[in-house]
Amino acid sequence: MRFRLFCLLVIGQLFLSCQLKQEEKNAGESLFELMSPDQTGIHFKNVLKEDEKLNIITFEYFYNGSGVGLGDINNDGLADVFLGGNMCNSRLYLNRSTPGKGDLQFEDITEKAGINTFDGWTTGIAMADINQDGLLDIYVCRAGPGDISKRANQLYVNQGNATFKEQAAAYGLADTGHTTQAAFFDYDKDGDLDVYLVNNVMEKVGPNVIHEKIKDGSARSTDKLYRNDGAQTGGQIRYTDVSVFAGIQMEGYGLGISIVDINEDGWPDVYVSNDYLSNDHLYINQKDGRFTDEISGYFRHQSYSAMGNDAADIDNDGLVDFITVDMLPNDDQRRKNMTGLMNYDRHLSEIRNGYFPQYMRNTLQHNDGPDPETGKPIFNEIGRMAGIHRTDWSWSALLADYDNDGFRDLMITNGFPKDITNRDFVAYRMDQYRKGTTDNQYLMKALNTIQGASVSNYLYRNNQGNLSFTDQSKNWGFTKNAFSNGAAYADLDNDGDLDLVINNIDENAFVYRNRSNLLSGNHFLRVQLEGTKKNPFGFGAKVTLYNSGKKQFIEHSPYRGYQSSVENILHFGLGHETKKVDSVKVVWPDGKSQLLKQVKADQKLILKQADAINQKKHILKKPSPIFQEASNQLNIHYWHTDDLYIDFKIQPLLPHLLSQNGPGIAVGDVNGDGKEDFFVGGAFNHSGSVFIQQNKNRFKNFPLVTGEKFEEDMGSLLFDADMDGDLDLYVVSGSNEFEQNSVYYRDRLYKNDGKGNFSLDVNALPAISSSGSTINASDFDRDGDLDLFVGGFLSPGAYPMPVSSFILRNEGGHFINITNQVCPVLNNIGMVSSALWTDFDKDGWIDLILAGEWMPVTFLKNQAGKFKDVTNQTGLSAMHGWWNSLVAGDFDKDGDTDYVAGNLGLNQEWKTSAEKPVTIFADDFDQNGSTDPIICQYVGESLFPVYSRDEMTSQMNFLRKKFPTYAEYAKSAISDIFSKEVLNKAYQAKASTFSSVYLENLGRGHFKVHELPIPAQEAPVYGMTSGDYDKDGNPDLLMVGNSYATESTTGQFDAFNGVFLKGDGKGGFMPLRPSASGFFVDGDGKGLAELVLNDGKSLILAGQNNNSLKTFVQRSTQSEGIIKTGTLDTFAEITSSEGKTQRLELSYGSTYLSQSSRTIIIPEKTLRVILHDSKGKTRIAFEKK
Repeated sequence: MRFRLFCLLVIGQLFLSCQLKQEEKNAGESLFELMSPDQTGIHFKNVLKEDEKLNIITFEYFYNGSGVGLGDINNDGLADVFLGGNMCNSRLYLNRSTPGKGDLQFEDITEKAGINTFDGWTTGIAMADINQDGLLDIYVCRAGPGDISKRANQLYVNQGNATFKEQAAAYGLADTGHTTQAAFFDYDKDGDLDVYLVNNVMEKVGPNVIHEKIKDGSARSTDKLYRNDGAQTGGQIRYTDVSVFAGIQMEGYGLGISIVDINEDGWPDVYVSNDYLSNDHLYINQKDGRFTDEISGYFRHQSYSAMGNDAADIDNDGLVDFITVDMLPNDDQRRKNMTGLMNYDRHLSEIRNGYFPQYMRNTLQHNDGPDPETGKPIFNEIGRMAGIHRTDWSWSALLADYDNDGFRDLMITNGFPKDITNRDFVAYRMDQYRKGTTDNQYLMKALNTIQGASVSNYLYRNNQGNLSFTDQSKNWGFTKNAFSNGAAYADLDNDGDLDLVINNIDENAFVYRNRSNLLSGNHFLRVQLEGTKKNPFGFGAKVTLYNSGKKQFIEHSPYRGYQSSVENILHFGLGHETKKVDSVKVVWPDGKSQLLKQVKADQKLILKQADAINQKKHILKKPSPIFQEASNQLNIHYWHTDDLYIDFKIQPLLPHLLSQNGPGIAVGDVNGDGKEDFFVGGAFNHSGSVFIQQNKNRFKNFPLVTGEKFEEDMGSLLFDADMDGDLDLYVVSGSNEFEQNSVYYRDRLYKNDGKGNFSLDVNALPAISSSGSTINASDFDRDGDLDLFVGGFLSPGAYPMPVSSFILRNEGGHFINITNQVCPVLNNIGMVSSALWTDFDKDGWIDLILAGEWMPVTFLKNQAGKFKDVTNQTGLSAMHGWWNSLVAGDFDKDGDTDYVAGNLGLNQEWKTSAEKPVTIFADDFDQNGSTDPIICQYVGESLFPVYSRDEMTSQMNFLRKKFPTYAEYAKSAISDIFSKEVLNKAYQAKASTFSSVYLENLGRGHFKVHELPIPAQEAPVYGMTSGDYDKDGNPDLLMVGNSYATESTTGQFDAFNGVFLKGDGKGGFMPLRPSASGFFVDGDGKGLAELVLNDGKSLILAGQNNNSLKTFVQRSTQSEGIIKTGTLDTFAEITSSEGKTQRLELSYGSTYLSQSSRTIIIPEKTLRVILHDSKGKTRIAFEKK
């Protein structure tokens, strides 16, 4: 986050409700009104003054600011305000507002109240009733340089007459450990409030220097846990430091804390966001007084320089989600002024040294429910898809319903007075060190020339729980730039909406009055909790509101955002129509609960723990998931190993590794015993394996080859190449490890001896040395044997230059290249990743559909054995994307074949459209013999490179002279970097959409595009299968994805858990969570295939790169039986008892690098199944008597 970060820093709008649009028609009527200090009486500035001895260089946390505390200190029903000061005294303001009038008037009672923090550096503010007298006390956290006594935290104990006594030492809470924030909670469930202290202090080793993690509690930057030991002799409550015993021993540079029962076991857990290299902590309560840091078991990555955080339910599913903020600017020029070289080696070194993946951006962890195997919650990081990942130098994040529409919105503060991450300043500073000039006076001169990171704070409106937000900052009244830090919300005027107080550096604190009650008429419900004497505000209670089949959930903890405390009343917006809530349920920390029904809106509801009862636990039997993991049951154990090859060393500007693509999977009966087997591909120096099905559905593993193996397996296919009655094996060779035209890019055909033993036929294939992808078979020319399509994917070392794909004609088990004769358009067609032989226009000839990177979904029509590109006639020609996979199915059950195309997804940095597509230029721009790929995106009306200056110059060194400063480069469009003539000469390709889509077949070769549901957009889609998996008669979709091959700035795509999309038979899909589907693939998912067991169950095989093969068996055997299809069968017509006929194509190869079973599972209520072969012959394969 600071200047040390320079060594590793690298480089949506959605719909609004009709109601909000109506509001915005009222000119000037913003949701929030910034009140002047003269109006409110809050005249407070956190003024900071640098000098040569104390500044941002000598004290890195100089500009971290201070917090806000909002709470009712005198029990008059109005929230009062405490503002922390770093170099000035903190101040306490008594709320003198007239309830419901919106006047927001306060009285400064600081001196009268006995508040004096002037001698120390105040950071966080925590309000709690510590002495158990029913009055809020104020715990002031302190840090900073200088005398240790001035770092002692303060405890201001409320005396009941708006005065306080400082008694931290008496309570054992005068900690001097550089505390950022404190959170009071009952971790041991003994009824009283303990406290967790978030600490942050520089160690001797730089905070971004990779080192062995300090896990024994000896680091100064380790947090602390104090246990409340209750009243001692004389009645004095005392706290005891139990950090080491409790397992709070991991080092970290803590800035934010959330207390939440993340695993829903009834015990509070602790989430701490840490700055710099140190990973965040997720301390899981072990229920015995101890905690275990299990961050890596819950989150797959996190923010790099994590600052504030919050935990709340963003989509009203009753599950807690997390947001953590970082410092990635939204403005393209600012990003390029602060980011340097993406250092993949550094990233790998961090991982090898035990650090968890982390990236410079805000992260939003969406809770996807329990893991079907372990029961732990599953989190998907969706910040980029949600549109909230770039908010500049951010501090606080507060999730709350600011417009009272029933969904939690998001407020983020930001700003930094001296932008010391500016790369030109970093370069100057390094130059001074090299010259031996370290005098602070020179440094101060340089510092004084640096502009601050001053932008307005952010307000995002929740788009009705669809996992995205819309930036409403300006529309809602956030128009003033500032250096803002701590913030808190409360209904300061008791008018039913949440107001905001924000602490600023060198600027009056902001007090925002919320005008939602005046503008929208939305209703609300406020819940005040009255707990036990030892926990009077009910910290840790869980409140759920139920209404019209929907719910809202809040777990009570006031410590949110950054260094701040929000009010102790829980606020629920209800929207415009709700005047009465069906029910409100509270579960208190002791497990007792109470339920109130038909609760009127627009009131403050007081719930008392004394009224709660021990309710019997009714364990509802949940329906069994559709699939169950079956690796042990079926004896299927395979680990895919892909030895690391760093493609970025050859082409530094690659968006991802091109050597980390497998494995693919192929299904078929290889030994002729009537049971289906499968092959899973290997990688360089690692053989693929054939799994032969034994008795009782168990499998035995046989390596395909022994000894040395240099080829990287891509797509694979089991088919009868020589028409001798058994299945042979074709394996595509690909990847990027070798030079172009290497022999290790030659594909391989293994002939079967009829017993499942394979031997390489070195003469069966033409001598094509192309780095390939997919392999698909079909009798496209109707001559009675299976011909091949071989997809070409990559020109090694020359991404993204287009390569050729091939059609190979079968001549008695040997194959010849006939591409030029039958489909010359395949020459240099692009980077093909997936293909389907399919009759998309139902004319009886098998056509070909292709998908690939920087390509449109391409339709090649078979005209009596020769192919014509008819993409322009389909209505899909403008849909260029990063397509990975295709799968077919009659999803609307209208008798033709529809398609689903898997794309990059929406949870990524680049936003694109047909009008402003992401564009790549490729050429040898620096004339050094290598291809330079430059990806650009639109900023305004011009295309700009997506890379930082250091990244661009790492590929093309000559640009250093052309752009000697980062500022000059940052403002340069691609047309400023290269001339029009140079760009016109370069290869260009576009991507106009990154959505994964359903292509509805309208007939006659025309299609309609439908975006798939949000869960299918959270990561790149690779493997897919279609089938009626839930046995409701409608085809469903299974999908796997993610990509761990990305460069280190983008970070790994890892939000996929495997997706089950339940089809409705009309072309619509509803996502099922893993707990309901039982389908859970959370790694780097690639190939996916379906194998049909002889009992009629589907066995799903999911390949993961550098991970285990996962298997899922269908629980239900509900069907009319199975049909084993013939070699040349191409599709089936399945007629139901309702008289509807759907089409099922029988592909040899589909989706990503894979091939599923051609066996048909006959749905229940089927009257008839008619099979059609490639020569036009038909036969009745099933008919119900």
